[in-house]
Amino acid sequence: MLNKTQLTDKHFHAPAFIFLVCVLLFSCNSNYTPKPRGYFRISFPEHQYKVFDEPGYPYSFEVPVYANILKDTSFFEDRPPNPWWINIDFPRFNARIYVSYRAIGPDSFDKLRDDAFKMTFKHTYKATSIDPSPIQTANGVGGIFFNVGGNAATAQQFFLSDTTRHFLRGALYFDATPNEDSLGIVNNFLQEDMKHLINTFKWKK
Repeated sequence: MLNKTQLTDKHFHAPAFIFLVCVLLFSCNSNYTPKPRGYFRISFPEHQYKVFDEPGYPYSFEVPVYANILKDTSFFEDRPPNPWWINIDFPRFNARIYVSYRAIGPDSFDKLRDDAFKMTFKHTYKATSIDPSPIQTANGVGGIFFNVGGNAATAQQFFLSDTTRHFLRGALYFDATPNEDSLGIVNNFLQEDMKHLINTFKWKK
């Protein structure tokens, strides 16, 4: 027959058992706080610019040194209507500004302006907000800048025009699933570059 001392030492340690039960009870009754979703840390280059002023183009502007400019060769499976459509690529961010240009014909400015609004507001079903702001630069360039909130495919668009001869539209897209939380910091960074492009933009006579 085991004595009291042998039973206590061999089969369980009472203080340790009581501590374990308390821990389990506390864990069951405590509030669980999930960790916030994390995203990869992104390092941004310094904003530096170079001039895009190619012969024959009806416009010029400054573009970031970390961007590549390529001539656009497709428009809904057709060729663009003129050779002055370009893509401004940001390989580091899987981003692209699509730039399209139209010469204004008789009474065509209103249609081009309305089409620019329609193309932006096509994102209404995903956007939480669309805020158009008028543009008027020191170079005499006017237009509208659109900030698009929410998980829309594009967060920034704009158009520029002199209302009589030239009309240019730009739209920023990412080669990624739209997500306002994960892309927000990159959108803010590239928005500064888009605004610099606009503020240095010039029409050629």
